[in-house]
Amino acid sequence: MRFEECHCVILFVLSVYTVTVHCRNVLVLIADDAGFETKVYNNTVCKTPNINNLAEKSVIFKNAFTSVSSCSPSRSVILSGLPQHQNGMYGLHQGYHHFMSFDEVRSLPKILKKHDIRTGIIGKKHVGPESVYPFDYDKTEPKHDILQVGRNITNIKLLVRTFLQQQQYDTRPFFLYIGFHDPHRCEHTHPEYGSFCEKFDNGEPGMGTIPDWKPIQYNPDEVDVPYFIQNTSTSRLEISKQYTTISRLDQGIGLVLNELKTYGYDKDTLILYSSDNGIPFINGRTNLYDSGMAEPFLVSSPYHTARHGQVSDVLVSHVDIVPTVLHWFGISYPKYTINGIPVQPTGKSLLPVLKSEVYEENQPVFASHNLHEVTMYYPMRVVRTKQYKLIHNLNYRMPFTIDQDFFISDSFQDLLNRTRSGTKTYWFKALKDYYYREPWELYNINVDPHETKNLINDSSLNSVIKYLKQELVTWQNITGDPWICSPSGILEDKGRYKTNPQCFSADYYLDL
Repeated sequence: MRFEECHCVILFVLSVYTVTVHCRNVLVLIADDAGFETKVYNNTVCKTPNINNLAEKSVIFKNAFTSVSSCSPSRSVILSGLPQHQNGMYGLHQGYHHFMSFDEVRSLPKILKKHDIRTGIIGKKHVGPESVYPFDYDKTEPKHDILQVGRNITNIKLLVRTFLQQQQYDTRPFFLYIGFHDPHRCEHTHPEYGSFCEKFDNGEPGMGTIPDWKPIQYNPDEVDVPYFIQNTSTSRLEISKQYTTISRLDQGIGLVLNELKTYGYDKDTLILYSSDNGIPFINGRTNLYDSGMAEPFLVSSPYHTARHGQVSDVLVSHVDIVPTVLHWFGISYPKYTINGIPVQPTGKSLLPVLKSEVYEENQPVFASHNLHEVTMYYPMRVVRTKQYKLIHNLNYRMPFTIDQDFFISDSFQDLLNRTRSGTKTYWFKALKDYYYREPWELYNINVDPHETKNLINDSSLNSVIKYLKQELVTWQNITGDPWICSPSGILEDKGRYKTNPQCFSADYYLDL
């Protein structure tokens, strides 16, 4: 494929930024379990001057969502444009979890390589197999220490520098993806570095140093406690530590963007910034309430400056990243099948929104979650409009389980111990209700943004419920969701039912 001008792309998990020197490029910046701890989204305590500066050159999306609230599944969506149940990354990739995308998936790096675009990834990759997610320049785990390539911002800077120095002798456009490991929790794997690895290389005795990092400490009494976290001294202390690593993330973003400018790519690179899923606190990550699926999302283009610094109300999803990058490069999505089913991407390019507020009033976003850790089977499907959210909890008769690194956190143990002793929790829910959920949940986001009043049994909303359920099942059909008949039925889609798949009841709920 030929371009009238060379197109280079750098992709970051938490933002999108466009720069054009000799070609168009893409940079994607992805944070690890970050939320809205930045002035861009009205948090005035956590210091993020580099994210703030990027936002001034971006369209700021205030209705952006992950399509799955788990690390590996979310990253597979970002890099494939397909929901987790469609691409096969049902849960975490590492260790005994061992989930993988289907071999047939045409990921973004695979498509770009076919069109002679140089690809690079630094930091946290967390997806597989390698054959599905191949990069020309790959500095990620497990070949490299995740702390060094994901949290050591000086090392990240130098790896970006090497990539860009090599780019000076390469005529291809480029796509660069930076997967920061901050502010992911740390005590499950590296307890010596603190709750959020806030002590990692912080200059204290025995901790080492990161030359470019200036650690910022926060007063627990001054942090902004999100509505879905219990407001206790224990939670505040954890949040203050989280802020320290978010500031490290921010300084790392500043270093990367400076390298981009130093090597002359800041005028032709599209930059995207987002996070993979909700923050690792109660009601956050692994949940599909807004507290678990709403994400920061910035898109910066050097060619679309009229809307720099403006806020968009458009509903967007991580499935929109692949179409946006392909649109930037002028590449069509390929035609192929997964498990014999034609692949129909459901995302949209966001480049038109950089010009004007293109918005369809009832255009929904969807989410699909099956597992986080291999033992955490709690499949959910979600459809969300500007006003309503419908959640289908397929495994509702079982408890919603807690992941390993959050379980041992001080904030969860405090909540658990308060619940066990019957003392005040300072939380807006009860653990019993958190663990055991209704099969369907409906919320009017406009009047109940914290999702506290389930309206599923409100007969005045029957038409709304019918519409949302139809939208959800249509999306499940388009994306080939194997769970489409769950939990009450069996999907038959082979043999005599190959051309006309059917859901059959197994009478699971007979009163035996």
